Amino acid sequence: MSNGSLYTHIQNNIATIEFFHPASNSFPSELLARLAEAFNTLSTNSEVHVIVLKSEKEKAFCAGASFDELVAISTLEQGKQFFLGFANVINAMRNCSKLIIGRVQGKAVGGGVGLAAACDYCLATEQASIKLSELTIGIGPFVIEPAVTRKIGVAAFSELAINATNWKTAYWAKEKGLFAEVFDSIKELDAEVEHLAIKLSTYNSEALKALKQTLWSGTEDWNVLLEKRAEISGNLVLSEATKTALQKFKK
Repeated sequence: MSNGSLYTHIQNNIATIEFFHPASNSFPSELLARLAEAFNTLSTNSEVHVIVLKSEKEKAFCAGASFDELVAISTLEQGKQFFLGFANVINAMRNCSKLIIGRVQGKAVGGGVGLAAACDYCLATEQASIKLSELTIGIGPFVIEPAVTRKIGVAAFSELAINATNWKTAYWAKEKGLFAEVFDSIKELDAEVEHLAIKLSTYNSEALKALKQTLWSGTEDWNVLLEKRAEISGNLVLSEATKTALQKFKK
């Protein structure tokens, strides 16, 4: 459990991916690789018509990438590989032939916001505040930016990225287009996720696949783009300013 867990369950043409990590559902590299592999595998599974992405417990949806791994980076290649973790997941979600429903029950930070943005349709509770805190530790949300900007626009992304200590409410995220609906409770959220997934699972799978391709039109260069963004972050994490900021944050 130190590296977290990830389970995939398929029933009635609906695949549910559920992840967990004791550190606020953050992602070590191994767990990110497993998540990307899960999307790649489900993409070619003819029994699956729709995917639900969720995390365990009732608090944080996802706190982003592993902080312990981040502070341990000592070379440019290590840095690039670390930031490629979320890049590979976003590209796996983008290339997946199935529509992905995000179920966001709590706060999302950094890469967690990127995960929500890479879903095709995202539902949340009012506890699902969001924040991009990367500037506070000397880096920036470069890898997830294309996915987040695609959903909420440049102005809203700038507001999140620049005011890096500020939480935005789930209702702000809904207004900007990250969330389709916001619910008062997890019970209401789960009921709507189930209702939507069941409806989608009965639709023409070829129509769903064509819609997915349409929604992601214009992102064909992301394999190269996100790798370049990972290199930017990999360079920054080795800077003295970032190392100092990370040590202060760790303390």
